[in-house]
Amino acid sequence: MSLHLQKSIEKLKRRILAVSALAEESFYLAVRAIEERDAVLARKVIEADGRLDEEEVDVEEECLKILALHQPVALDLRFIVSVLKINSDLERIGDMAVNIAERAVYLATKVKVITTFDFPGMTEKTRTMLRNSLDSLVNRDPELARKVIAADDEVDMMNRHMYDQIKKAISGKRDDTNALLHLLSVSRHLERIADHATNIAEDVVYMIDGEIVRHRGDSYYSNQGG
Repeated sequence: MSLHLQKSIEKLKRRILAVSALAEESFYLAVRAIEERDAVLARKVIEADGRLDEEEVDVEEECLKILALHQPVALDLRFIVSVLKINSDLERIGDMAVNIAERAVYLATKVKVITTFDFPGMTEKTRTMLRNSLDSLVNRDPELARKVIAADDEVDMMNRHMYDQIKKAISGKRDDTNALLHLLSVSRHLERIADHATNIAEDVVYMIDGEIVRHRGDSYYSNQGG
């Protein structure tokens, strides 16, 4: 690897980690806004989204610049391709965090909805998946990435459970239907964030091991994660 290419890749690593930190913070704050019914905090998440968008564009331009100037091969090429995909997933996680924050602004104005759904449990599982996917990127840890992939089905199942509960509650002609629908939207956005965390983990496996795992079956992921 040439010295110029090495410096460019090190710079790119720092930039994608900065984008990771912004996306993770947006998610954490949005979820906290839901849990604490804090509209002010939610609006901060919404207002900060522009910075993440700008960083995402800058990283993409940096990747394209490296590809054009240095024509990397093998491991270096795999790294840049993975960063391009991870960068896009991080931007989408930021968008999902904004969507959750928008739901938080609405819910903060309403009487708290009482359900038996384990919303904190789903939030924590999604948060763990996101944290581990980013840790696997930072530490170049494909085994941790595989654990993230294996965890995705559980979040999917929790989202389906939430849907069933909301459907049942609405059929009971409750007065808080709109608030219930906003909670269902939050559940769906959490499930989507878990999907993006899974995408990041799959790209980490590809980046390090050169293995494309996104078309593996559920049993494969479970075995790898457990």
